Amino acid sequence: MACAVQPTRAFTAARHQWPGGSRGHRLPVVCAAQSSSSSGDVECQAPLTSLRQRLAAAAAAAALLLAAPVGAAEEVAAASALGDVTPVYFGNGCFWGRQYDFIQTEKALGRDASSMSAVVGYAGGRTPSQADGKVCYYSGPRGSVYEELGHAETVQVDLRGDPAQAERQFRAFAKTYFSQFRKTPFGMLRQDPQDVGPGYRNVVGLPGGVDSPLFPLLQEANIYNMKLLPGNGNAYDPSAAAAAPQAAALDSARGAPVEGDEFNTVWVLDSNQLGFNRAEQYHQFHNGLGKAFPKSYTEDLKRQMAAAGTIGETGCPEFFYF
Repeated sequence: MACAVQPTRAFTAARHQWPGGSRGHRLPVVCAAQSSSSSGDVECQAPLTSLRQRLAAAAAAAALLLAAPVGAAEEVAAASALGDVTPVYFGNGCFWGRQYDFIQTEKALGRDASSMSAVVGYAGGRTPSQADGKVCYYSGPRGSVYEELGHAETVQVDLRGDPAQAERQFRAFAKTYFSQFRKTPFGMLRQDPQDVGPGYRNVVGLPGGVDSPLFPLLQEANIYNMKLLPGNGNAYDPSAAAAAPQAAALDSARGAPVEGDEFNTVWVLDSNQLGFNRAEQYHQFHNGLGKAFPKSYTEDLKRQMAAAGTIGETGCPEFFYF
């Protein structure tokens, strides 16, 4: 189903439970100092507890890994490094209006058209494309349609600079993400609840998923205690019936999604394993559902981003009148 206005479904206490707390996950240990045991294993003398320390240590470990001679990689115990540019992605419903929100956040961070990064696309699916790697909207060739491949609509943004800068940027993006939900007596509701199904489910992609040093920042931003569940990516189980009535028609031929569109729930994915696929150019810098954005956004900024090659064609069909 495309991003489109449909009758809003009523949410009742009988169908939705009260939200539970965020699920905690143990982060991998990063050491301030190491020693070798008699068995040759590396042991931590002083685990790093500060997030900033963890990010800095991860970046330093990555630099050491890159500088190490061939064959020495296994000797470098490196955590997932952010590096200079780290993409992360966020999804919750139709990506049109969500992109606009993240662009406003980038402006607040001091970015302009030459440095903005927010683009819409598809992520979180486990089924490989059967159309030369293309991941497309519903008009794409057979074997390329994003929802059939398990993907959700998302917006990707870049974290840049040193660990302290990346931390500040991620806090801003995470705050924007959770502000895009509406509070109800039964939990947090998307701004476009009429768009339902796995292609609109709530997802966040971080390098390392729930084991990322960014995950605690996501938990902090989750001020209304939505369920944060570790995800492995969506696919369809043909042996199971569709779990949600609203998805029955969509999924009857493919089976039930293993990671579906669950109310008040965010799937936290490993973006290193479940990468981002940029969407068609006509979806970029689009007006919202029932909401027109300024031409400085839908025309001027889009033209600048296209000229810079940030939103070039993807090989999928383009419909510029859409």
